[in-house]
Amino acid sequence: MATLTDIGSLIAQTPGVCGGRPCISGTAVSVRRIAGWYKQGETPEEIADQYGHLTLSQVFAALTYYHANRDAIDAELAE
Repeated sequence: MATLTDIGSLIAQTPGVCGGRPCISGTAVSVRRIAGWYKQGETPEEIADQYGHLTLSQVFAALTYYHANRDAIDAELAE
C-alpha cells in the first residue's frame, strides 16, 4: 500500500529558515524562489531538475502556495 502525503506538510514557515518566509519543508528553498523561476517561464519539471533533492510534488506544493497567496508573493518579488 502506498504512503499518502498530507500536502499541508510540504510547506513550512519557520523563524530563522528562509528569512521566516514560506519554504519547502525540510529545505532552504523558498516558495518565493520557486515562484520566481516559474514566472521566468520554467516548468515545474525543470525547477525540480535544477534541485535534485526536490520532488515534483514539492515544487507543485510551492506553486499551489504561490497561487493561493499570489498578491503577497508577487509584492515580495517586486521588491
